[in-house]
Amino acid sequence: MYLRIFLSLLLLFSCHRGVTSGSGILRKQAAVRSAGLSSNQTLTTMMPKSSSDECDRVMNHSAADRCAFVKNTPDCTMEDGFINYLYTVFCLLPPNLTPLAITLCIIWLLFLFVILGLTASKFFCPNLSAISSTLHLRHNVAGVTFLALGNGAPDIFSAMAAFSHPHTAGLAVGALFGAGIFVTTVVAGNVALVKPFTVASRPFLRDVIFYMSAVFWTFLMLYRGTVTLGETLGYLSLYVVYVLTVIISTFIYNRQKYSVNTSVQNVTHIPEEFHSSDSSDDDVPRMNGEINQQDYDPEYRPLLPYSESTSQILLSSLNPVDHRKWRRKSWQWKALKVVKTPLEVLLLLCIPVVDPDKEDRNWRRPLNCLHLITAPLVCVLAFQSGAYGEYMIQGQFPLWLLVLLLGLFLSAIIFCTTTNDHPPKYHPLFALLGFVVSAVLISAAASEVVSLLHMLGVVLSLSNTVLGLTLLAWGNSVGDCFSDITIARQGYPRMAISACFGGIIFNMLLGVGLGCLLQMVKTHSDMQFESEGLLTWVLAGSLGLSLVLSFVIVPLCQFHLGRTYGIFLLTFYAIFLVIALLTEFGKIHT
Repeated sequence: MYLRIFLSLLLLFSCHRGVTSGSGILRKQAAVRSAGLSSNQTLTTMMPKSSSDECDRVMNHSAADRCAFVKNTPDCTMEDGFINYLYTVFCLLPPNLTPLAITLCIIWLLFLFVILGLTASKFFCPNLSAISSTLHLRHNVAGVTFLALGNGAPDIFSAMAAFSHPHTAGLAVGALFGAGIFVTTVVAGNVALVKPFTVASRPFLRDVIFYMSAVFWTFLMLYRGTVTLGETLGYLSLYVVYVLTVIISTFIYNRQKYSVNTSVQNVTHIPEEFHSSDSSDDDVPRMNGEINQQDYDPEYRPLLPYSESTSQILLSSLNPVDHRKWRRKSWQWKALKVVKTPLEVLLLLCIPVVDPDKEDRNWRRPLNCLHLITAPLVCVLAFQSGAYGEYMIQGQFPLWLLVLLLGLFLSAIIFCTTTNDHPPKYHPLFALLGFVVSAVLISAAASEVVSLLHMLGVVLSLSNTVLGLTLLAWGNSVGDCFSDITIARQGYPRMAISACFGGIIFNMLLGVGLGCLLQMVKTHSDMQFESEGLLTWVLAGSLGLSLVLSFVIVPLCQFHLGRTYGIFLLTFYAIFLVIALLTEFGKIHT
């Protein structure tokens, strides 16, 4: 929260500087146009800033001419996003309300981050967990695939949305590198400060080596300036190798542990080296057991069997407030819950959630039947920022009406053929439906975030890279920061530090890889990268340096992460942030 307030003040200062001086640091990328493509059809995602129609030149015009410039400049047109923020700021609002518009946009940006986090944590992740349970996946396989996708969904969808436009590709690079250095320094440093511990040596070295490989490969892509389809597929295959390495190393560890237990029957204490597990599954059952014991405390169980009516089930299912938690929580949590409750109710109306840990698997007959109507309709209206909302089948019948009628038909059939007490055999399919709907909503919110950040960069004369490594990276990582610190305080620091490195490997490889791959499929061309300047290399170099230092220092400390190491990581991030901002404002240059 303090970081966001700091950056908000910084953005307002930059706005004042841009309005009063009439000049700024012009670092946005020009849009790619078909006439400008080279003979080999190479797609340029981050182009030089010498184009004559760059959108960021709008601040060089007078207030009266900015609206016309925005309307006539193709670079100012964002295909994704429900709102044209540049048109809103320069054409719908008078110039003297620009500071107010920026303040409202920052508030709206924070709200979008709440939508991203809430959809991912309450709907996307639980449905992915239900799918992995239905497929009977092992914990380590599910952790590095489905659960990693759930935790990294905002980062990945934001990166894919940023790569979809040439003038916002810098946001993806800045966000992924910025989130990487934030998680590996700030989050890991706070975990070490809260709960000093000895990290599992082999998983730590494995994750750091793979992440350094991913960062180095991305650095080579930026340095060489081009990437082909084969290189992109190889980039994505690195994550497949990482998953296989996790599975194989866990299998080897389990076999060693089993051989020790069977060969030494009279020894009850396992050697310490085998407590440094490649998997944190040993910690999970205890944590889940504590949570379940609280959720199903005997004092809250009914004395006599009680059957709710259909209307009562519907109303209770739409209530996101747990009165048991409400009484135990602080007033800050209650205030935030009040703000999030209307949004949670809307999401509960649209997204089904399957919980395999519950006896009824969270089967709510009236609400689940309603989901068959609302969920497909939301997908049609939100997919590609509403591109199919007005689509007409053969120019006569609206698509959304057809989806609505099909949803009503299916809902009526399921409502008449099921009961309130027993879920049907096909109930796990609702987890797949919830996964699809939540993914569409996360993608739409991520596209909105990218469009909004692009507008802020244009108005405030800030590069996409600095917006990515600050606002976008912080917004996507703040949830991981609080959750990992909470896990460490509960006595599971190894699980927290594993989440720090395992998640960002997934985010970088899938975010950059899928973003490039989708653009290649869309344009049938290779991609070319051109850095925005010194700031990109400062960001990449700082992330690489932090990983190398951790790779060297942690083994020298016998893999013990203490408070001194935590203070070192926090100091490193502070120095990096100062250097990055000084580079952005031209105080440090080549």
